[in-house]
Amino acid sequence: MEFARNKRAYFDYNILERLEAGVELKGFEVKAIKSGRMNLGGSYVVAKDGEAYLLNADIPPYQPLNTPDGYDSKRSRRLLLKKGEVKNLLSKSESSGLTLVPLRVYVNHSLIKVEIGLAKSRKAKDKRDLLKKRAALREVREA
Repeated sequence: MEFARNKRAYFDYNILERLEAGVELKGFEVKAIKSGRMNLGGSYVVAKDGEAYLLNADIPPYQPLNTPDGYDSKRSRRLLLKKGEVKNLLSKSESSGLTLVPLRVYVNHSLIKVEIGLAKSRKAKDKRDLLKKRAALREVREA
């Protein structure tokens, strides 16, 4: 079951490689995600000190009046990956100028997972070409 999808990432980036990661969450964040209250727009993944973090992912409180004081809905959340996977992602992203973006949040065996994409940014012309291609395919389907 999918809870959130980063639609903008598929338009802004060319996804080269995908990877599944767990997320370190608090209990009320899990309830908020399962109720569909998560936004991945503008979020990205950073690897530092041998760990990966999900930044700017917005998880509004499940019960606003029952949330701990000082809760930041866009706090950085640690991703649960093996050290080798983090090193691999870090080396690939630094060497060839690639970006790590979260693609979707879903449940796998009752655990919340994030699909991370190793992506290359698209140029404005590539985006226009993609829109033209999609419009042409839409016209063919409708005809």
